[in-house]
Amino acid sequence: MRRRPARRLGAAATALGLFAAALTVTATPATAAPGHGGGYQALIQRASYGVPHITARDFAGLGYGVGYAQAEDNICLIAETVVTVNAQRSRTFGGSEENVTSDLFHQKAIDGRVVERLLAGPRDGVHSPSGEVRDQVRGFAAGYNAHLRRTGVDRLTDPACAGKPWVRPISERDLWRAHWARMVRASSGALADGIVAATPPRADGTSAPASAPQATSIVDASDGAPAGVGSNAYALGRDTTVGRSGMLLANPHFPWDGDERFYRMRLKIPGRYDVEGAALVGDPLVEIGHNGRVAWTHTVSTARRFVWHRLTLAPGDPTSYLHDGRPRKMTARTVTVRTPGGPVSRTFHDTHFGPVVVVPGRFDWTADTAYAISDPNAANNRALDGWLAMGRARSVGDLRAALDRRQFLPWVNVIASDDRGRALYADHSVVPRVTDDLAATCIPAPFRPLYASSGQAVLDGSRSACELGADPDAAVPGILGPARLPTLVRSDYVTNSNDSYWLANPEQRLEGFPRIIGDERTERSLRTRLGLLQVQQRVAGTDGLPGAGFTTGNLWQVTLGNRAYGGELVRDDLVRLCEANPDATASDGTPVDLTAACAALRGWDLRVDLDSRGSHVFTEFAREGGMRFADPFDPAAPVTTPHRLAVDDPKVRTALADAVRALDGVPLDARLGDIQTEPRGDERIPIHGGWPEAGIFNMTINVLEPGIGYPKVRHGTSYLMAVELGRDGPSGRQILTYSQSANPNSPWYADQTRRYSGKGFDTIKFTEKQLRADPNLITYRVGERRH
Repeated sequence: MRRRPARRLGAAATALGLFAAALTVTATPATAAPGHGGGYQALIQRASYGVPHITARDFAGLGYGVGYAQAEDNICLIAETVVTVNAQRSRTFGGSEENVTSDLFHQKAIDGRVVERLLAGPRDGVHSPSGEVRDQVRGFAAGYNAHLRRTGVDRLTDPACAGKPWVRPISERDLWRAHWARMVRASSGALADGIVAATPPRADGTSAPASAPQATSIVDASDGAPAGVGSNAYALGRDTTVGRSGMLLANPHFPWDGDERFYRMRLKIPGRYDVEGAALVGDPLVEIGHNGRVAWTHTVSTARRFVWHRLTLAPGDPTSYLHDGRPRKMTARTVTVRTPGGPVSRTFHDTHFGPVVVVPGRFDWTADTAYAISDPNAANNRALDGWLAMGRARSVGDLRAALDRRQFLPWVNVIASDDRGRALYADHSVVPRVTDDLAATCIPAPFRPLYASSGQAVLDGSRSACELGADPDAAVPGILGPARLPTLVRSDYVTNSNDSYWLANPEQRLEGFPRIIGDERTERSLRTRLGLLQVQQRVAGTDGLPGAGFTTGNLWQVTLGNRAYGGELVRDDLVRLCEANPDATASDGTPVDLTAACAALRGWDLRVDLDSRGSHVFTEFAREGGMRFADPFDPAAPVTTPHRLAVDDPKVRTALADAVRALDGVPLDARLGDIQTEPRGDERIPIHGGWPEAGIFNMTINVLEPGIGYPKVRHGTSYLMAVELGRDGPSGRQILTYSQSANPNSPWYADQTRRYSGKGFDTIKFTEKQLRADPNLITYRVGERRH
């Protein structure tokens, strides 16, 4: 492999420039023709904060550049993901119960050749991935491997995996396995414990002991959202923006550590594909972002991703079930994985619906009954082609057509706007086909309250008439077609903050959709309500900022205004109650003096800024269940009700007492920036934002440590983008809150985090003029011939 000096542009006095100096030699670009038998070549331009702008002449070359750049910044995260999806966590990281369960789940998929089956079929992007997407994935693997080969495992600078034997070259199949795991994140993956734990009853008919905590968690959840994720989004149309153009706020709330971190990048094949934004580390295409005319983002949807089937078992045979009166034998497959303590085997049982699952105390496997699930996302091989089509859309109409054709979004809504000033909300995600008629006919009476309250459907698995069936307009059988899914296009705005579709815009409520997608005419979260109020007040010019209507500047200010809506509603009443009754009792019976808490709350500025004092008292009060209201929810006024604190409810004062107890040793009047931080080496970077229970839009989730505060962000605001689609091209602001690299020795490990701490930003750099204006721009080429 021949090497060539890179070309450097602009100043290099920053850490970015110093890092790039180490990249003055790279692989030479390929001279062979592009294509499956040709070579790879890509131009990488590293802008400020290490963000790569990657240009190639084909998708194989583009994938190569993405794989190379992501490996430079986050090779350990990708390598660990490959270990996970190849069922090697136990032998690599120890035989904990969690690792063994993960290995058994993934080995079952490997033995069942799940990925190989998903890649079979016509390469049309619907029945199986297109040639363009396959080239992108193939190129990604080659680019990753080229960086690893050039650097060497022993010379990696990230201590998380330097010199580790589990860092190895990867294959296309590794990447497809990782992609499949993300598709089933809210369905089979969330039920992995219950799938692994599913064991036939003993000979005496009693259930075998089972422990499935993860499965229990998803069953208990009030919606279908994967644990630990969420988002806010605004799509603003021409009636609400100062420039009369489309504008978008992307504000996903994802983990700050691990393989679900976002990665900023701009990808371009001249004349074919040109998108700036972010993807999850290890993914080869932009998933949240914009092109020259359309911008889009995702929020986690409330729709359920799997359906339960109650099986009536054949008498005397707990591994056979009756279907239209005839017994059908379950398919048994024994899976074995290696652990430090020796091989571990489990026998899994599958039905024609899908795997048998056990959730102790809720869905048990007895002599008479068992439960299996249908998981349409387990066959979702359309997603990468879907995001590719979104990146090529020229209007909201184009984007909607791409959603209708492919129906690929695994567990998220889409919120989008275009340069004509149209705003779109759609829950066009993969939703099992449980219509109102099917639910009424096929959900047994004991399970109807569960469906009404949570959208979890338990169908009668003994009748073929109760199978999911097919909608004529659906991309594949077993899912709701586009005509049954909620969609809204407006010229003012749409929003979502992880409640259902119902109130995407209060002026045009979406109603009459199957319960499995979400609830209607029910109380919204405080975060949803604040999100709507912020838009309404900005349009009216009543939020204290200059003028009326949105610019990207004041959209940023609104998003990071750090209002605590719960405090705006009840703080004054809480203080009066507290001061009148300072002696309280915690839920464990401990007497608590509330005097200092009263004073801290009275002095609080009702925000969660770094300088806000006492905000943590209110946060813990809300987390302890103190947000109890005296007035009822009114479906006719869903944005403003309920709003009065239930001062006569003794649980309100108990919650405040519990909050004081939880904060043991943390000064109640402390500045938030002194107690809520993110570590970067020896540095502790102060972080604003807070928990949604307090009605905070800028979500920051962390664990309270008594006497210390909140020393580590778990998840919350991650990739933040405010983009306007103007006549001169896209413009606006963006930031990756935890920075581009997880490597503590990277110059891009903490720079955006510090910037975010001060509510700063990086600019949109989509046009050539915007990119060349970056004083830290570094350019180099990567590539290789294929032999």
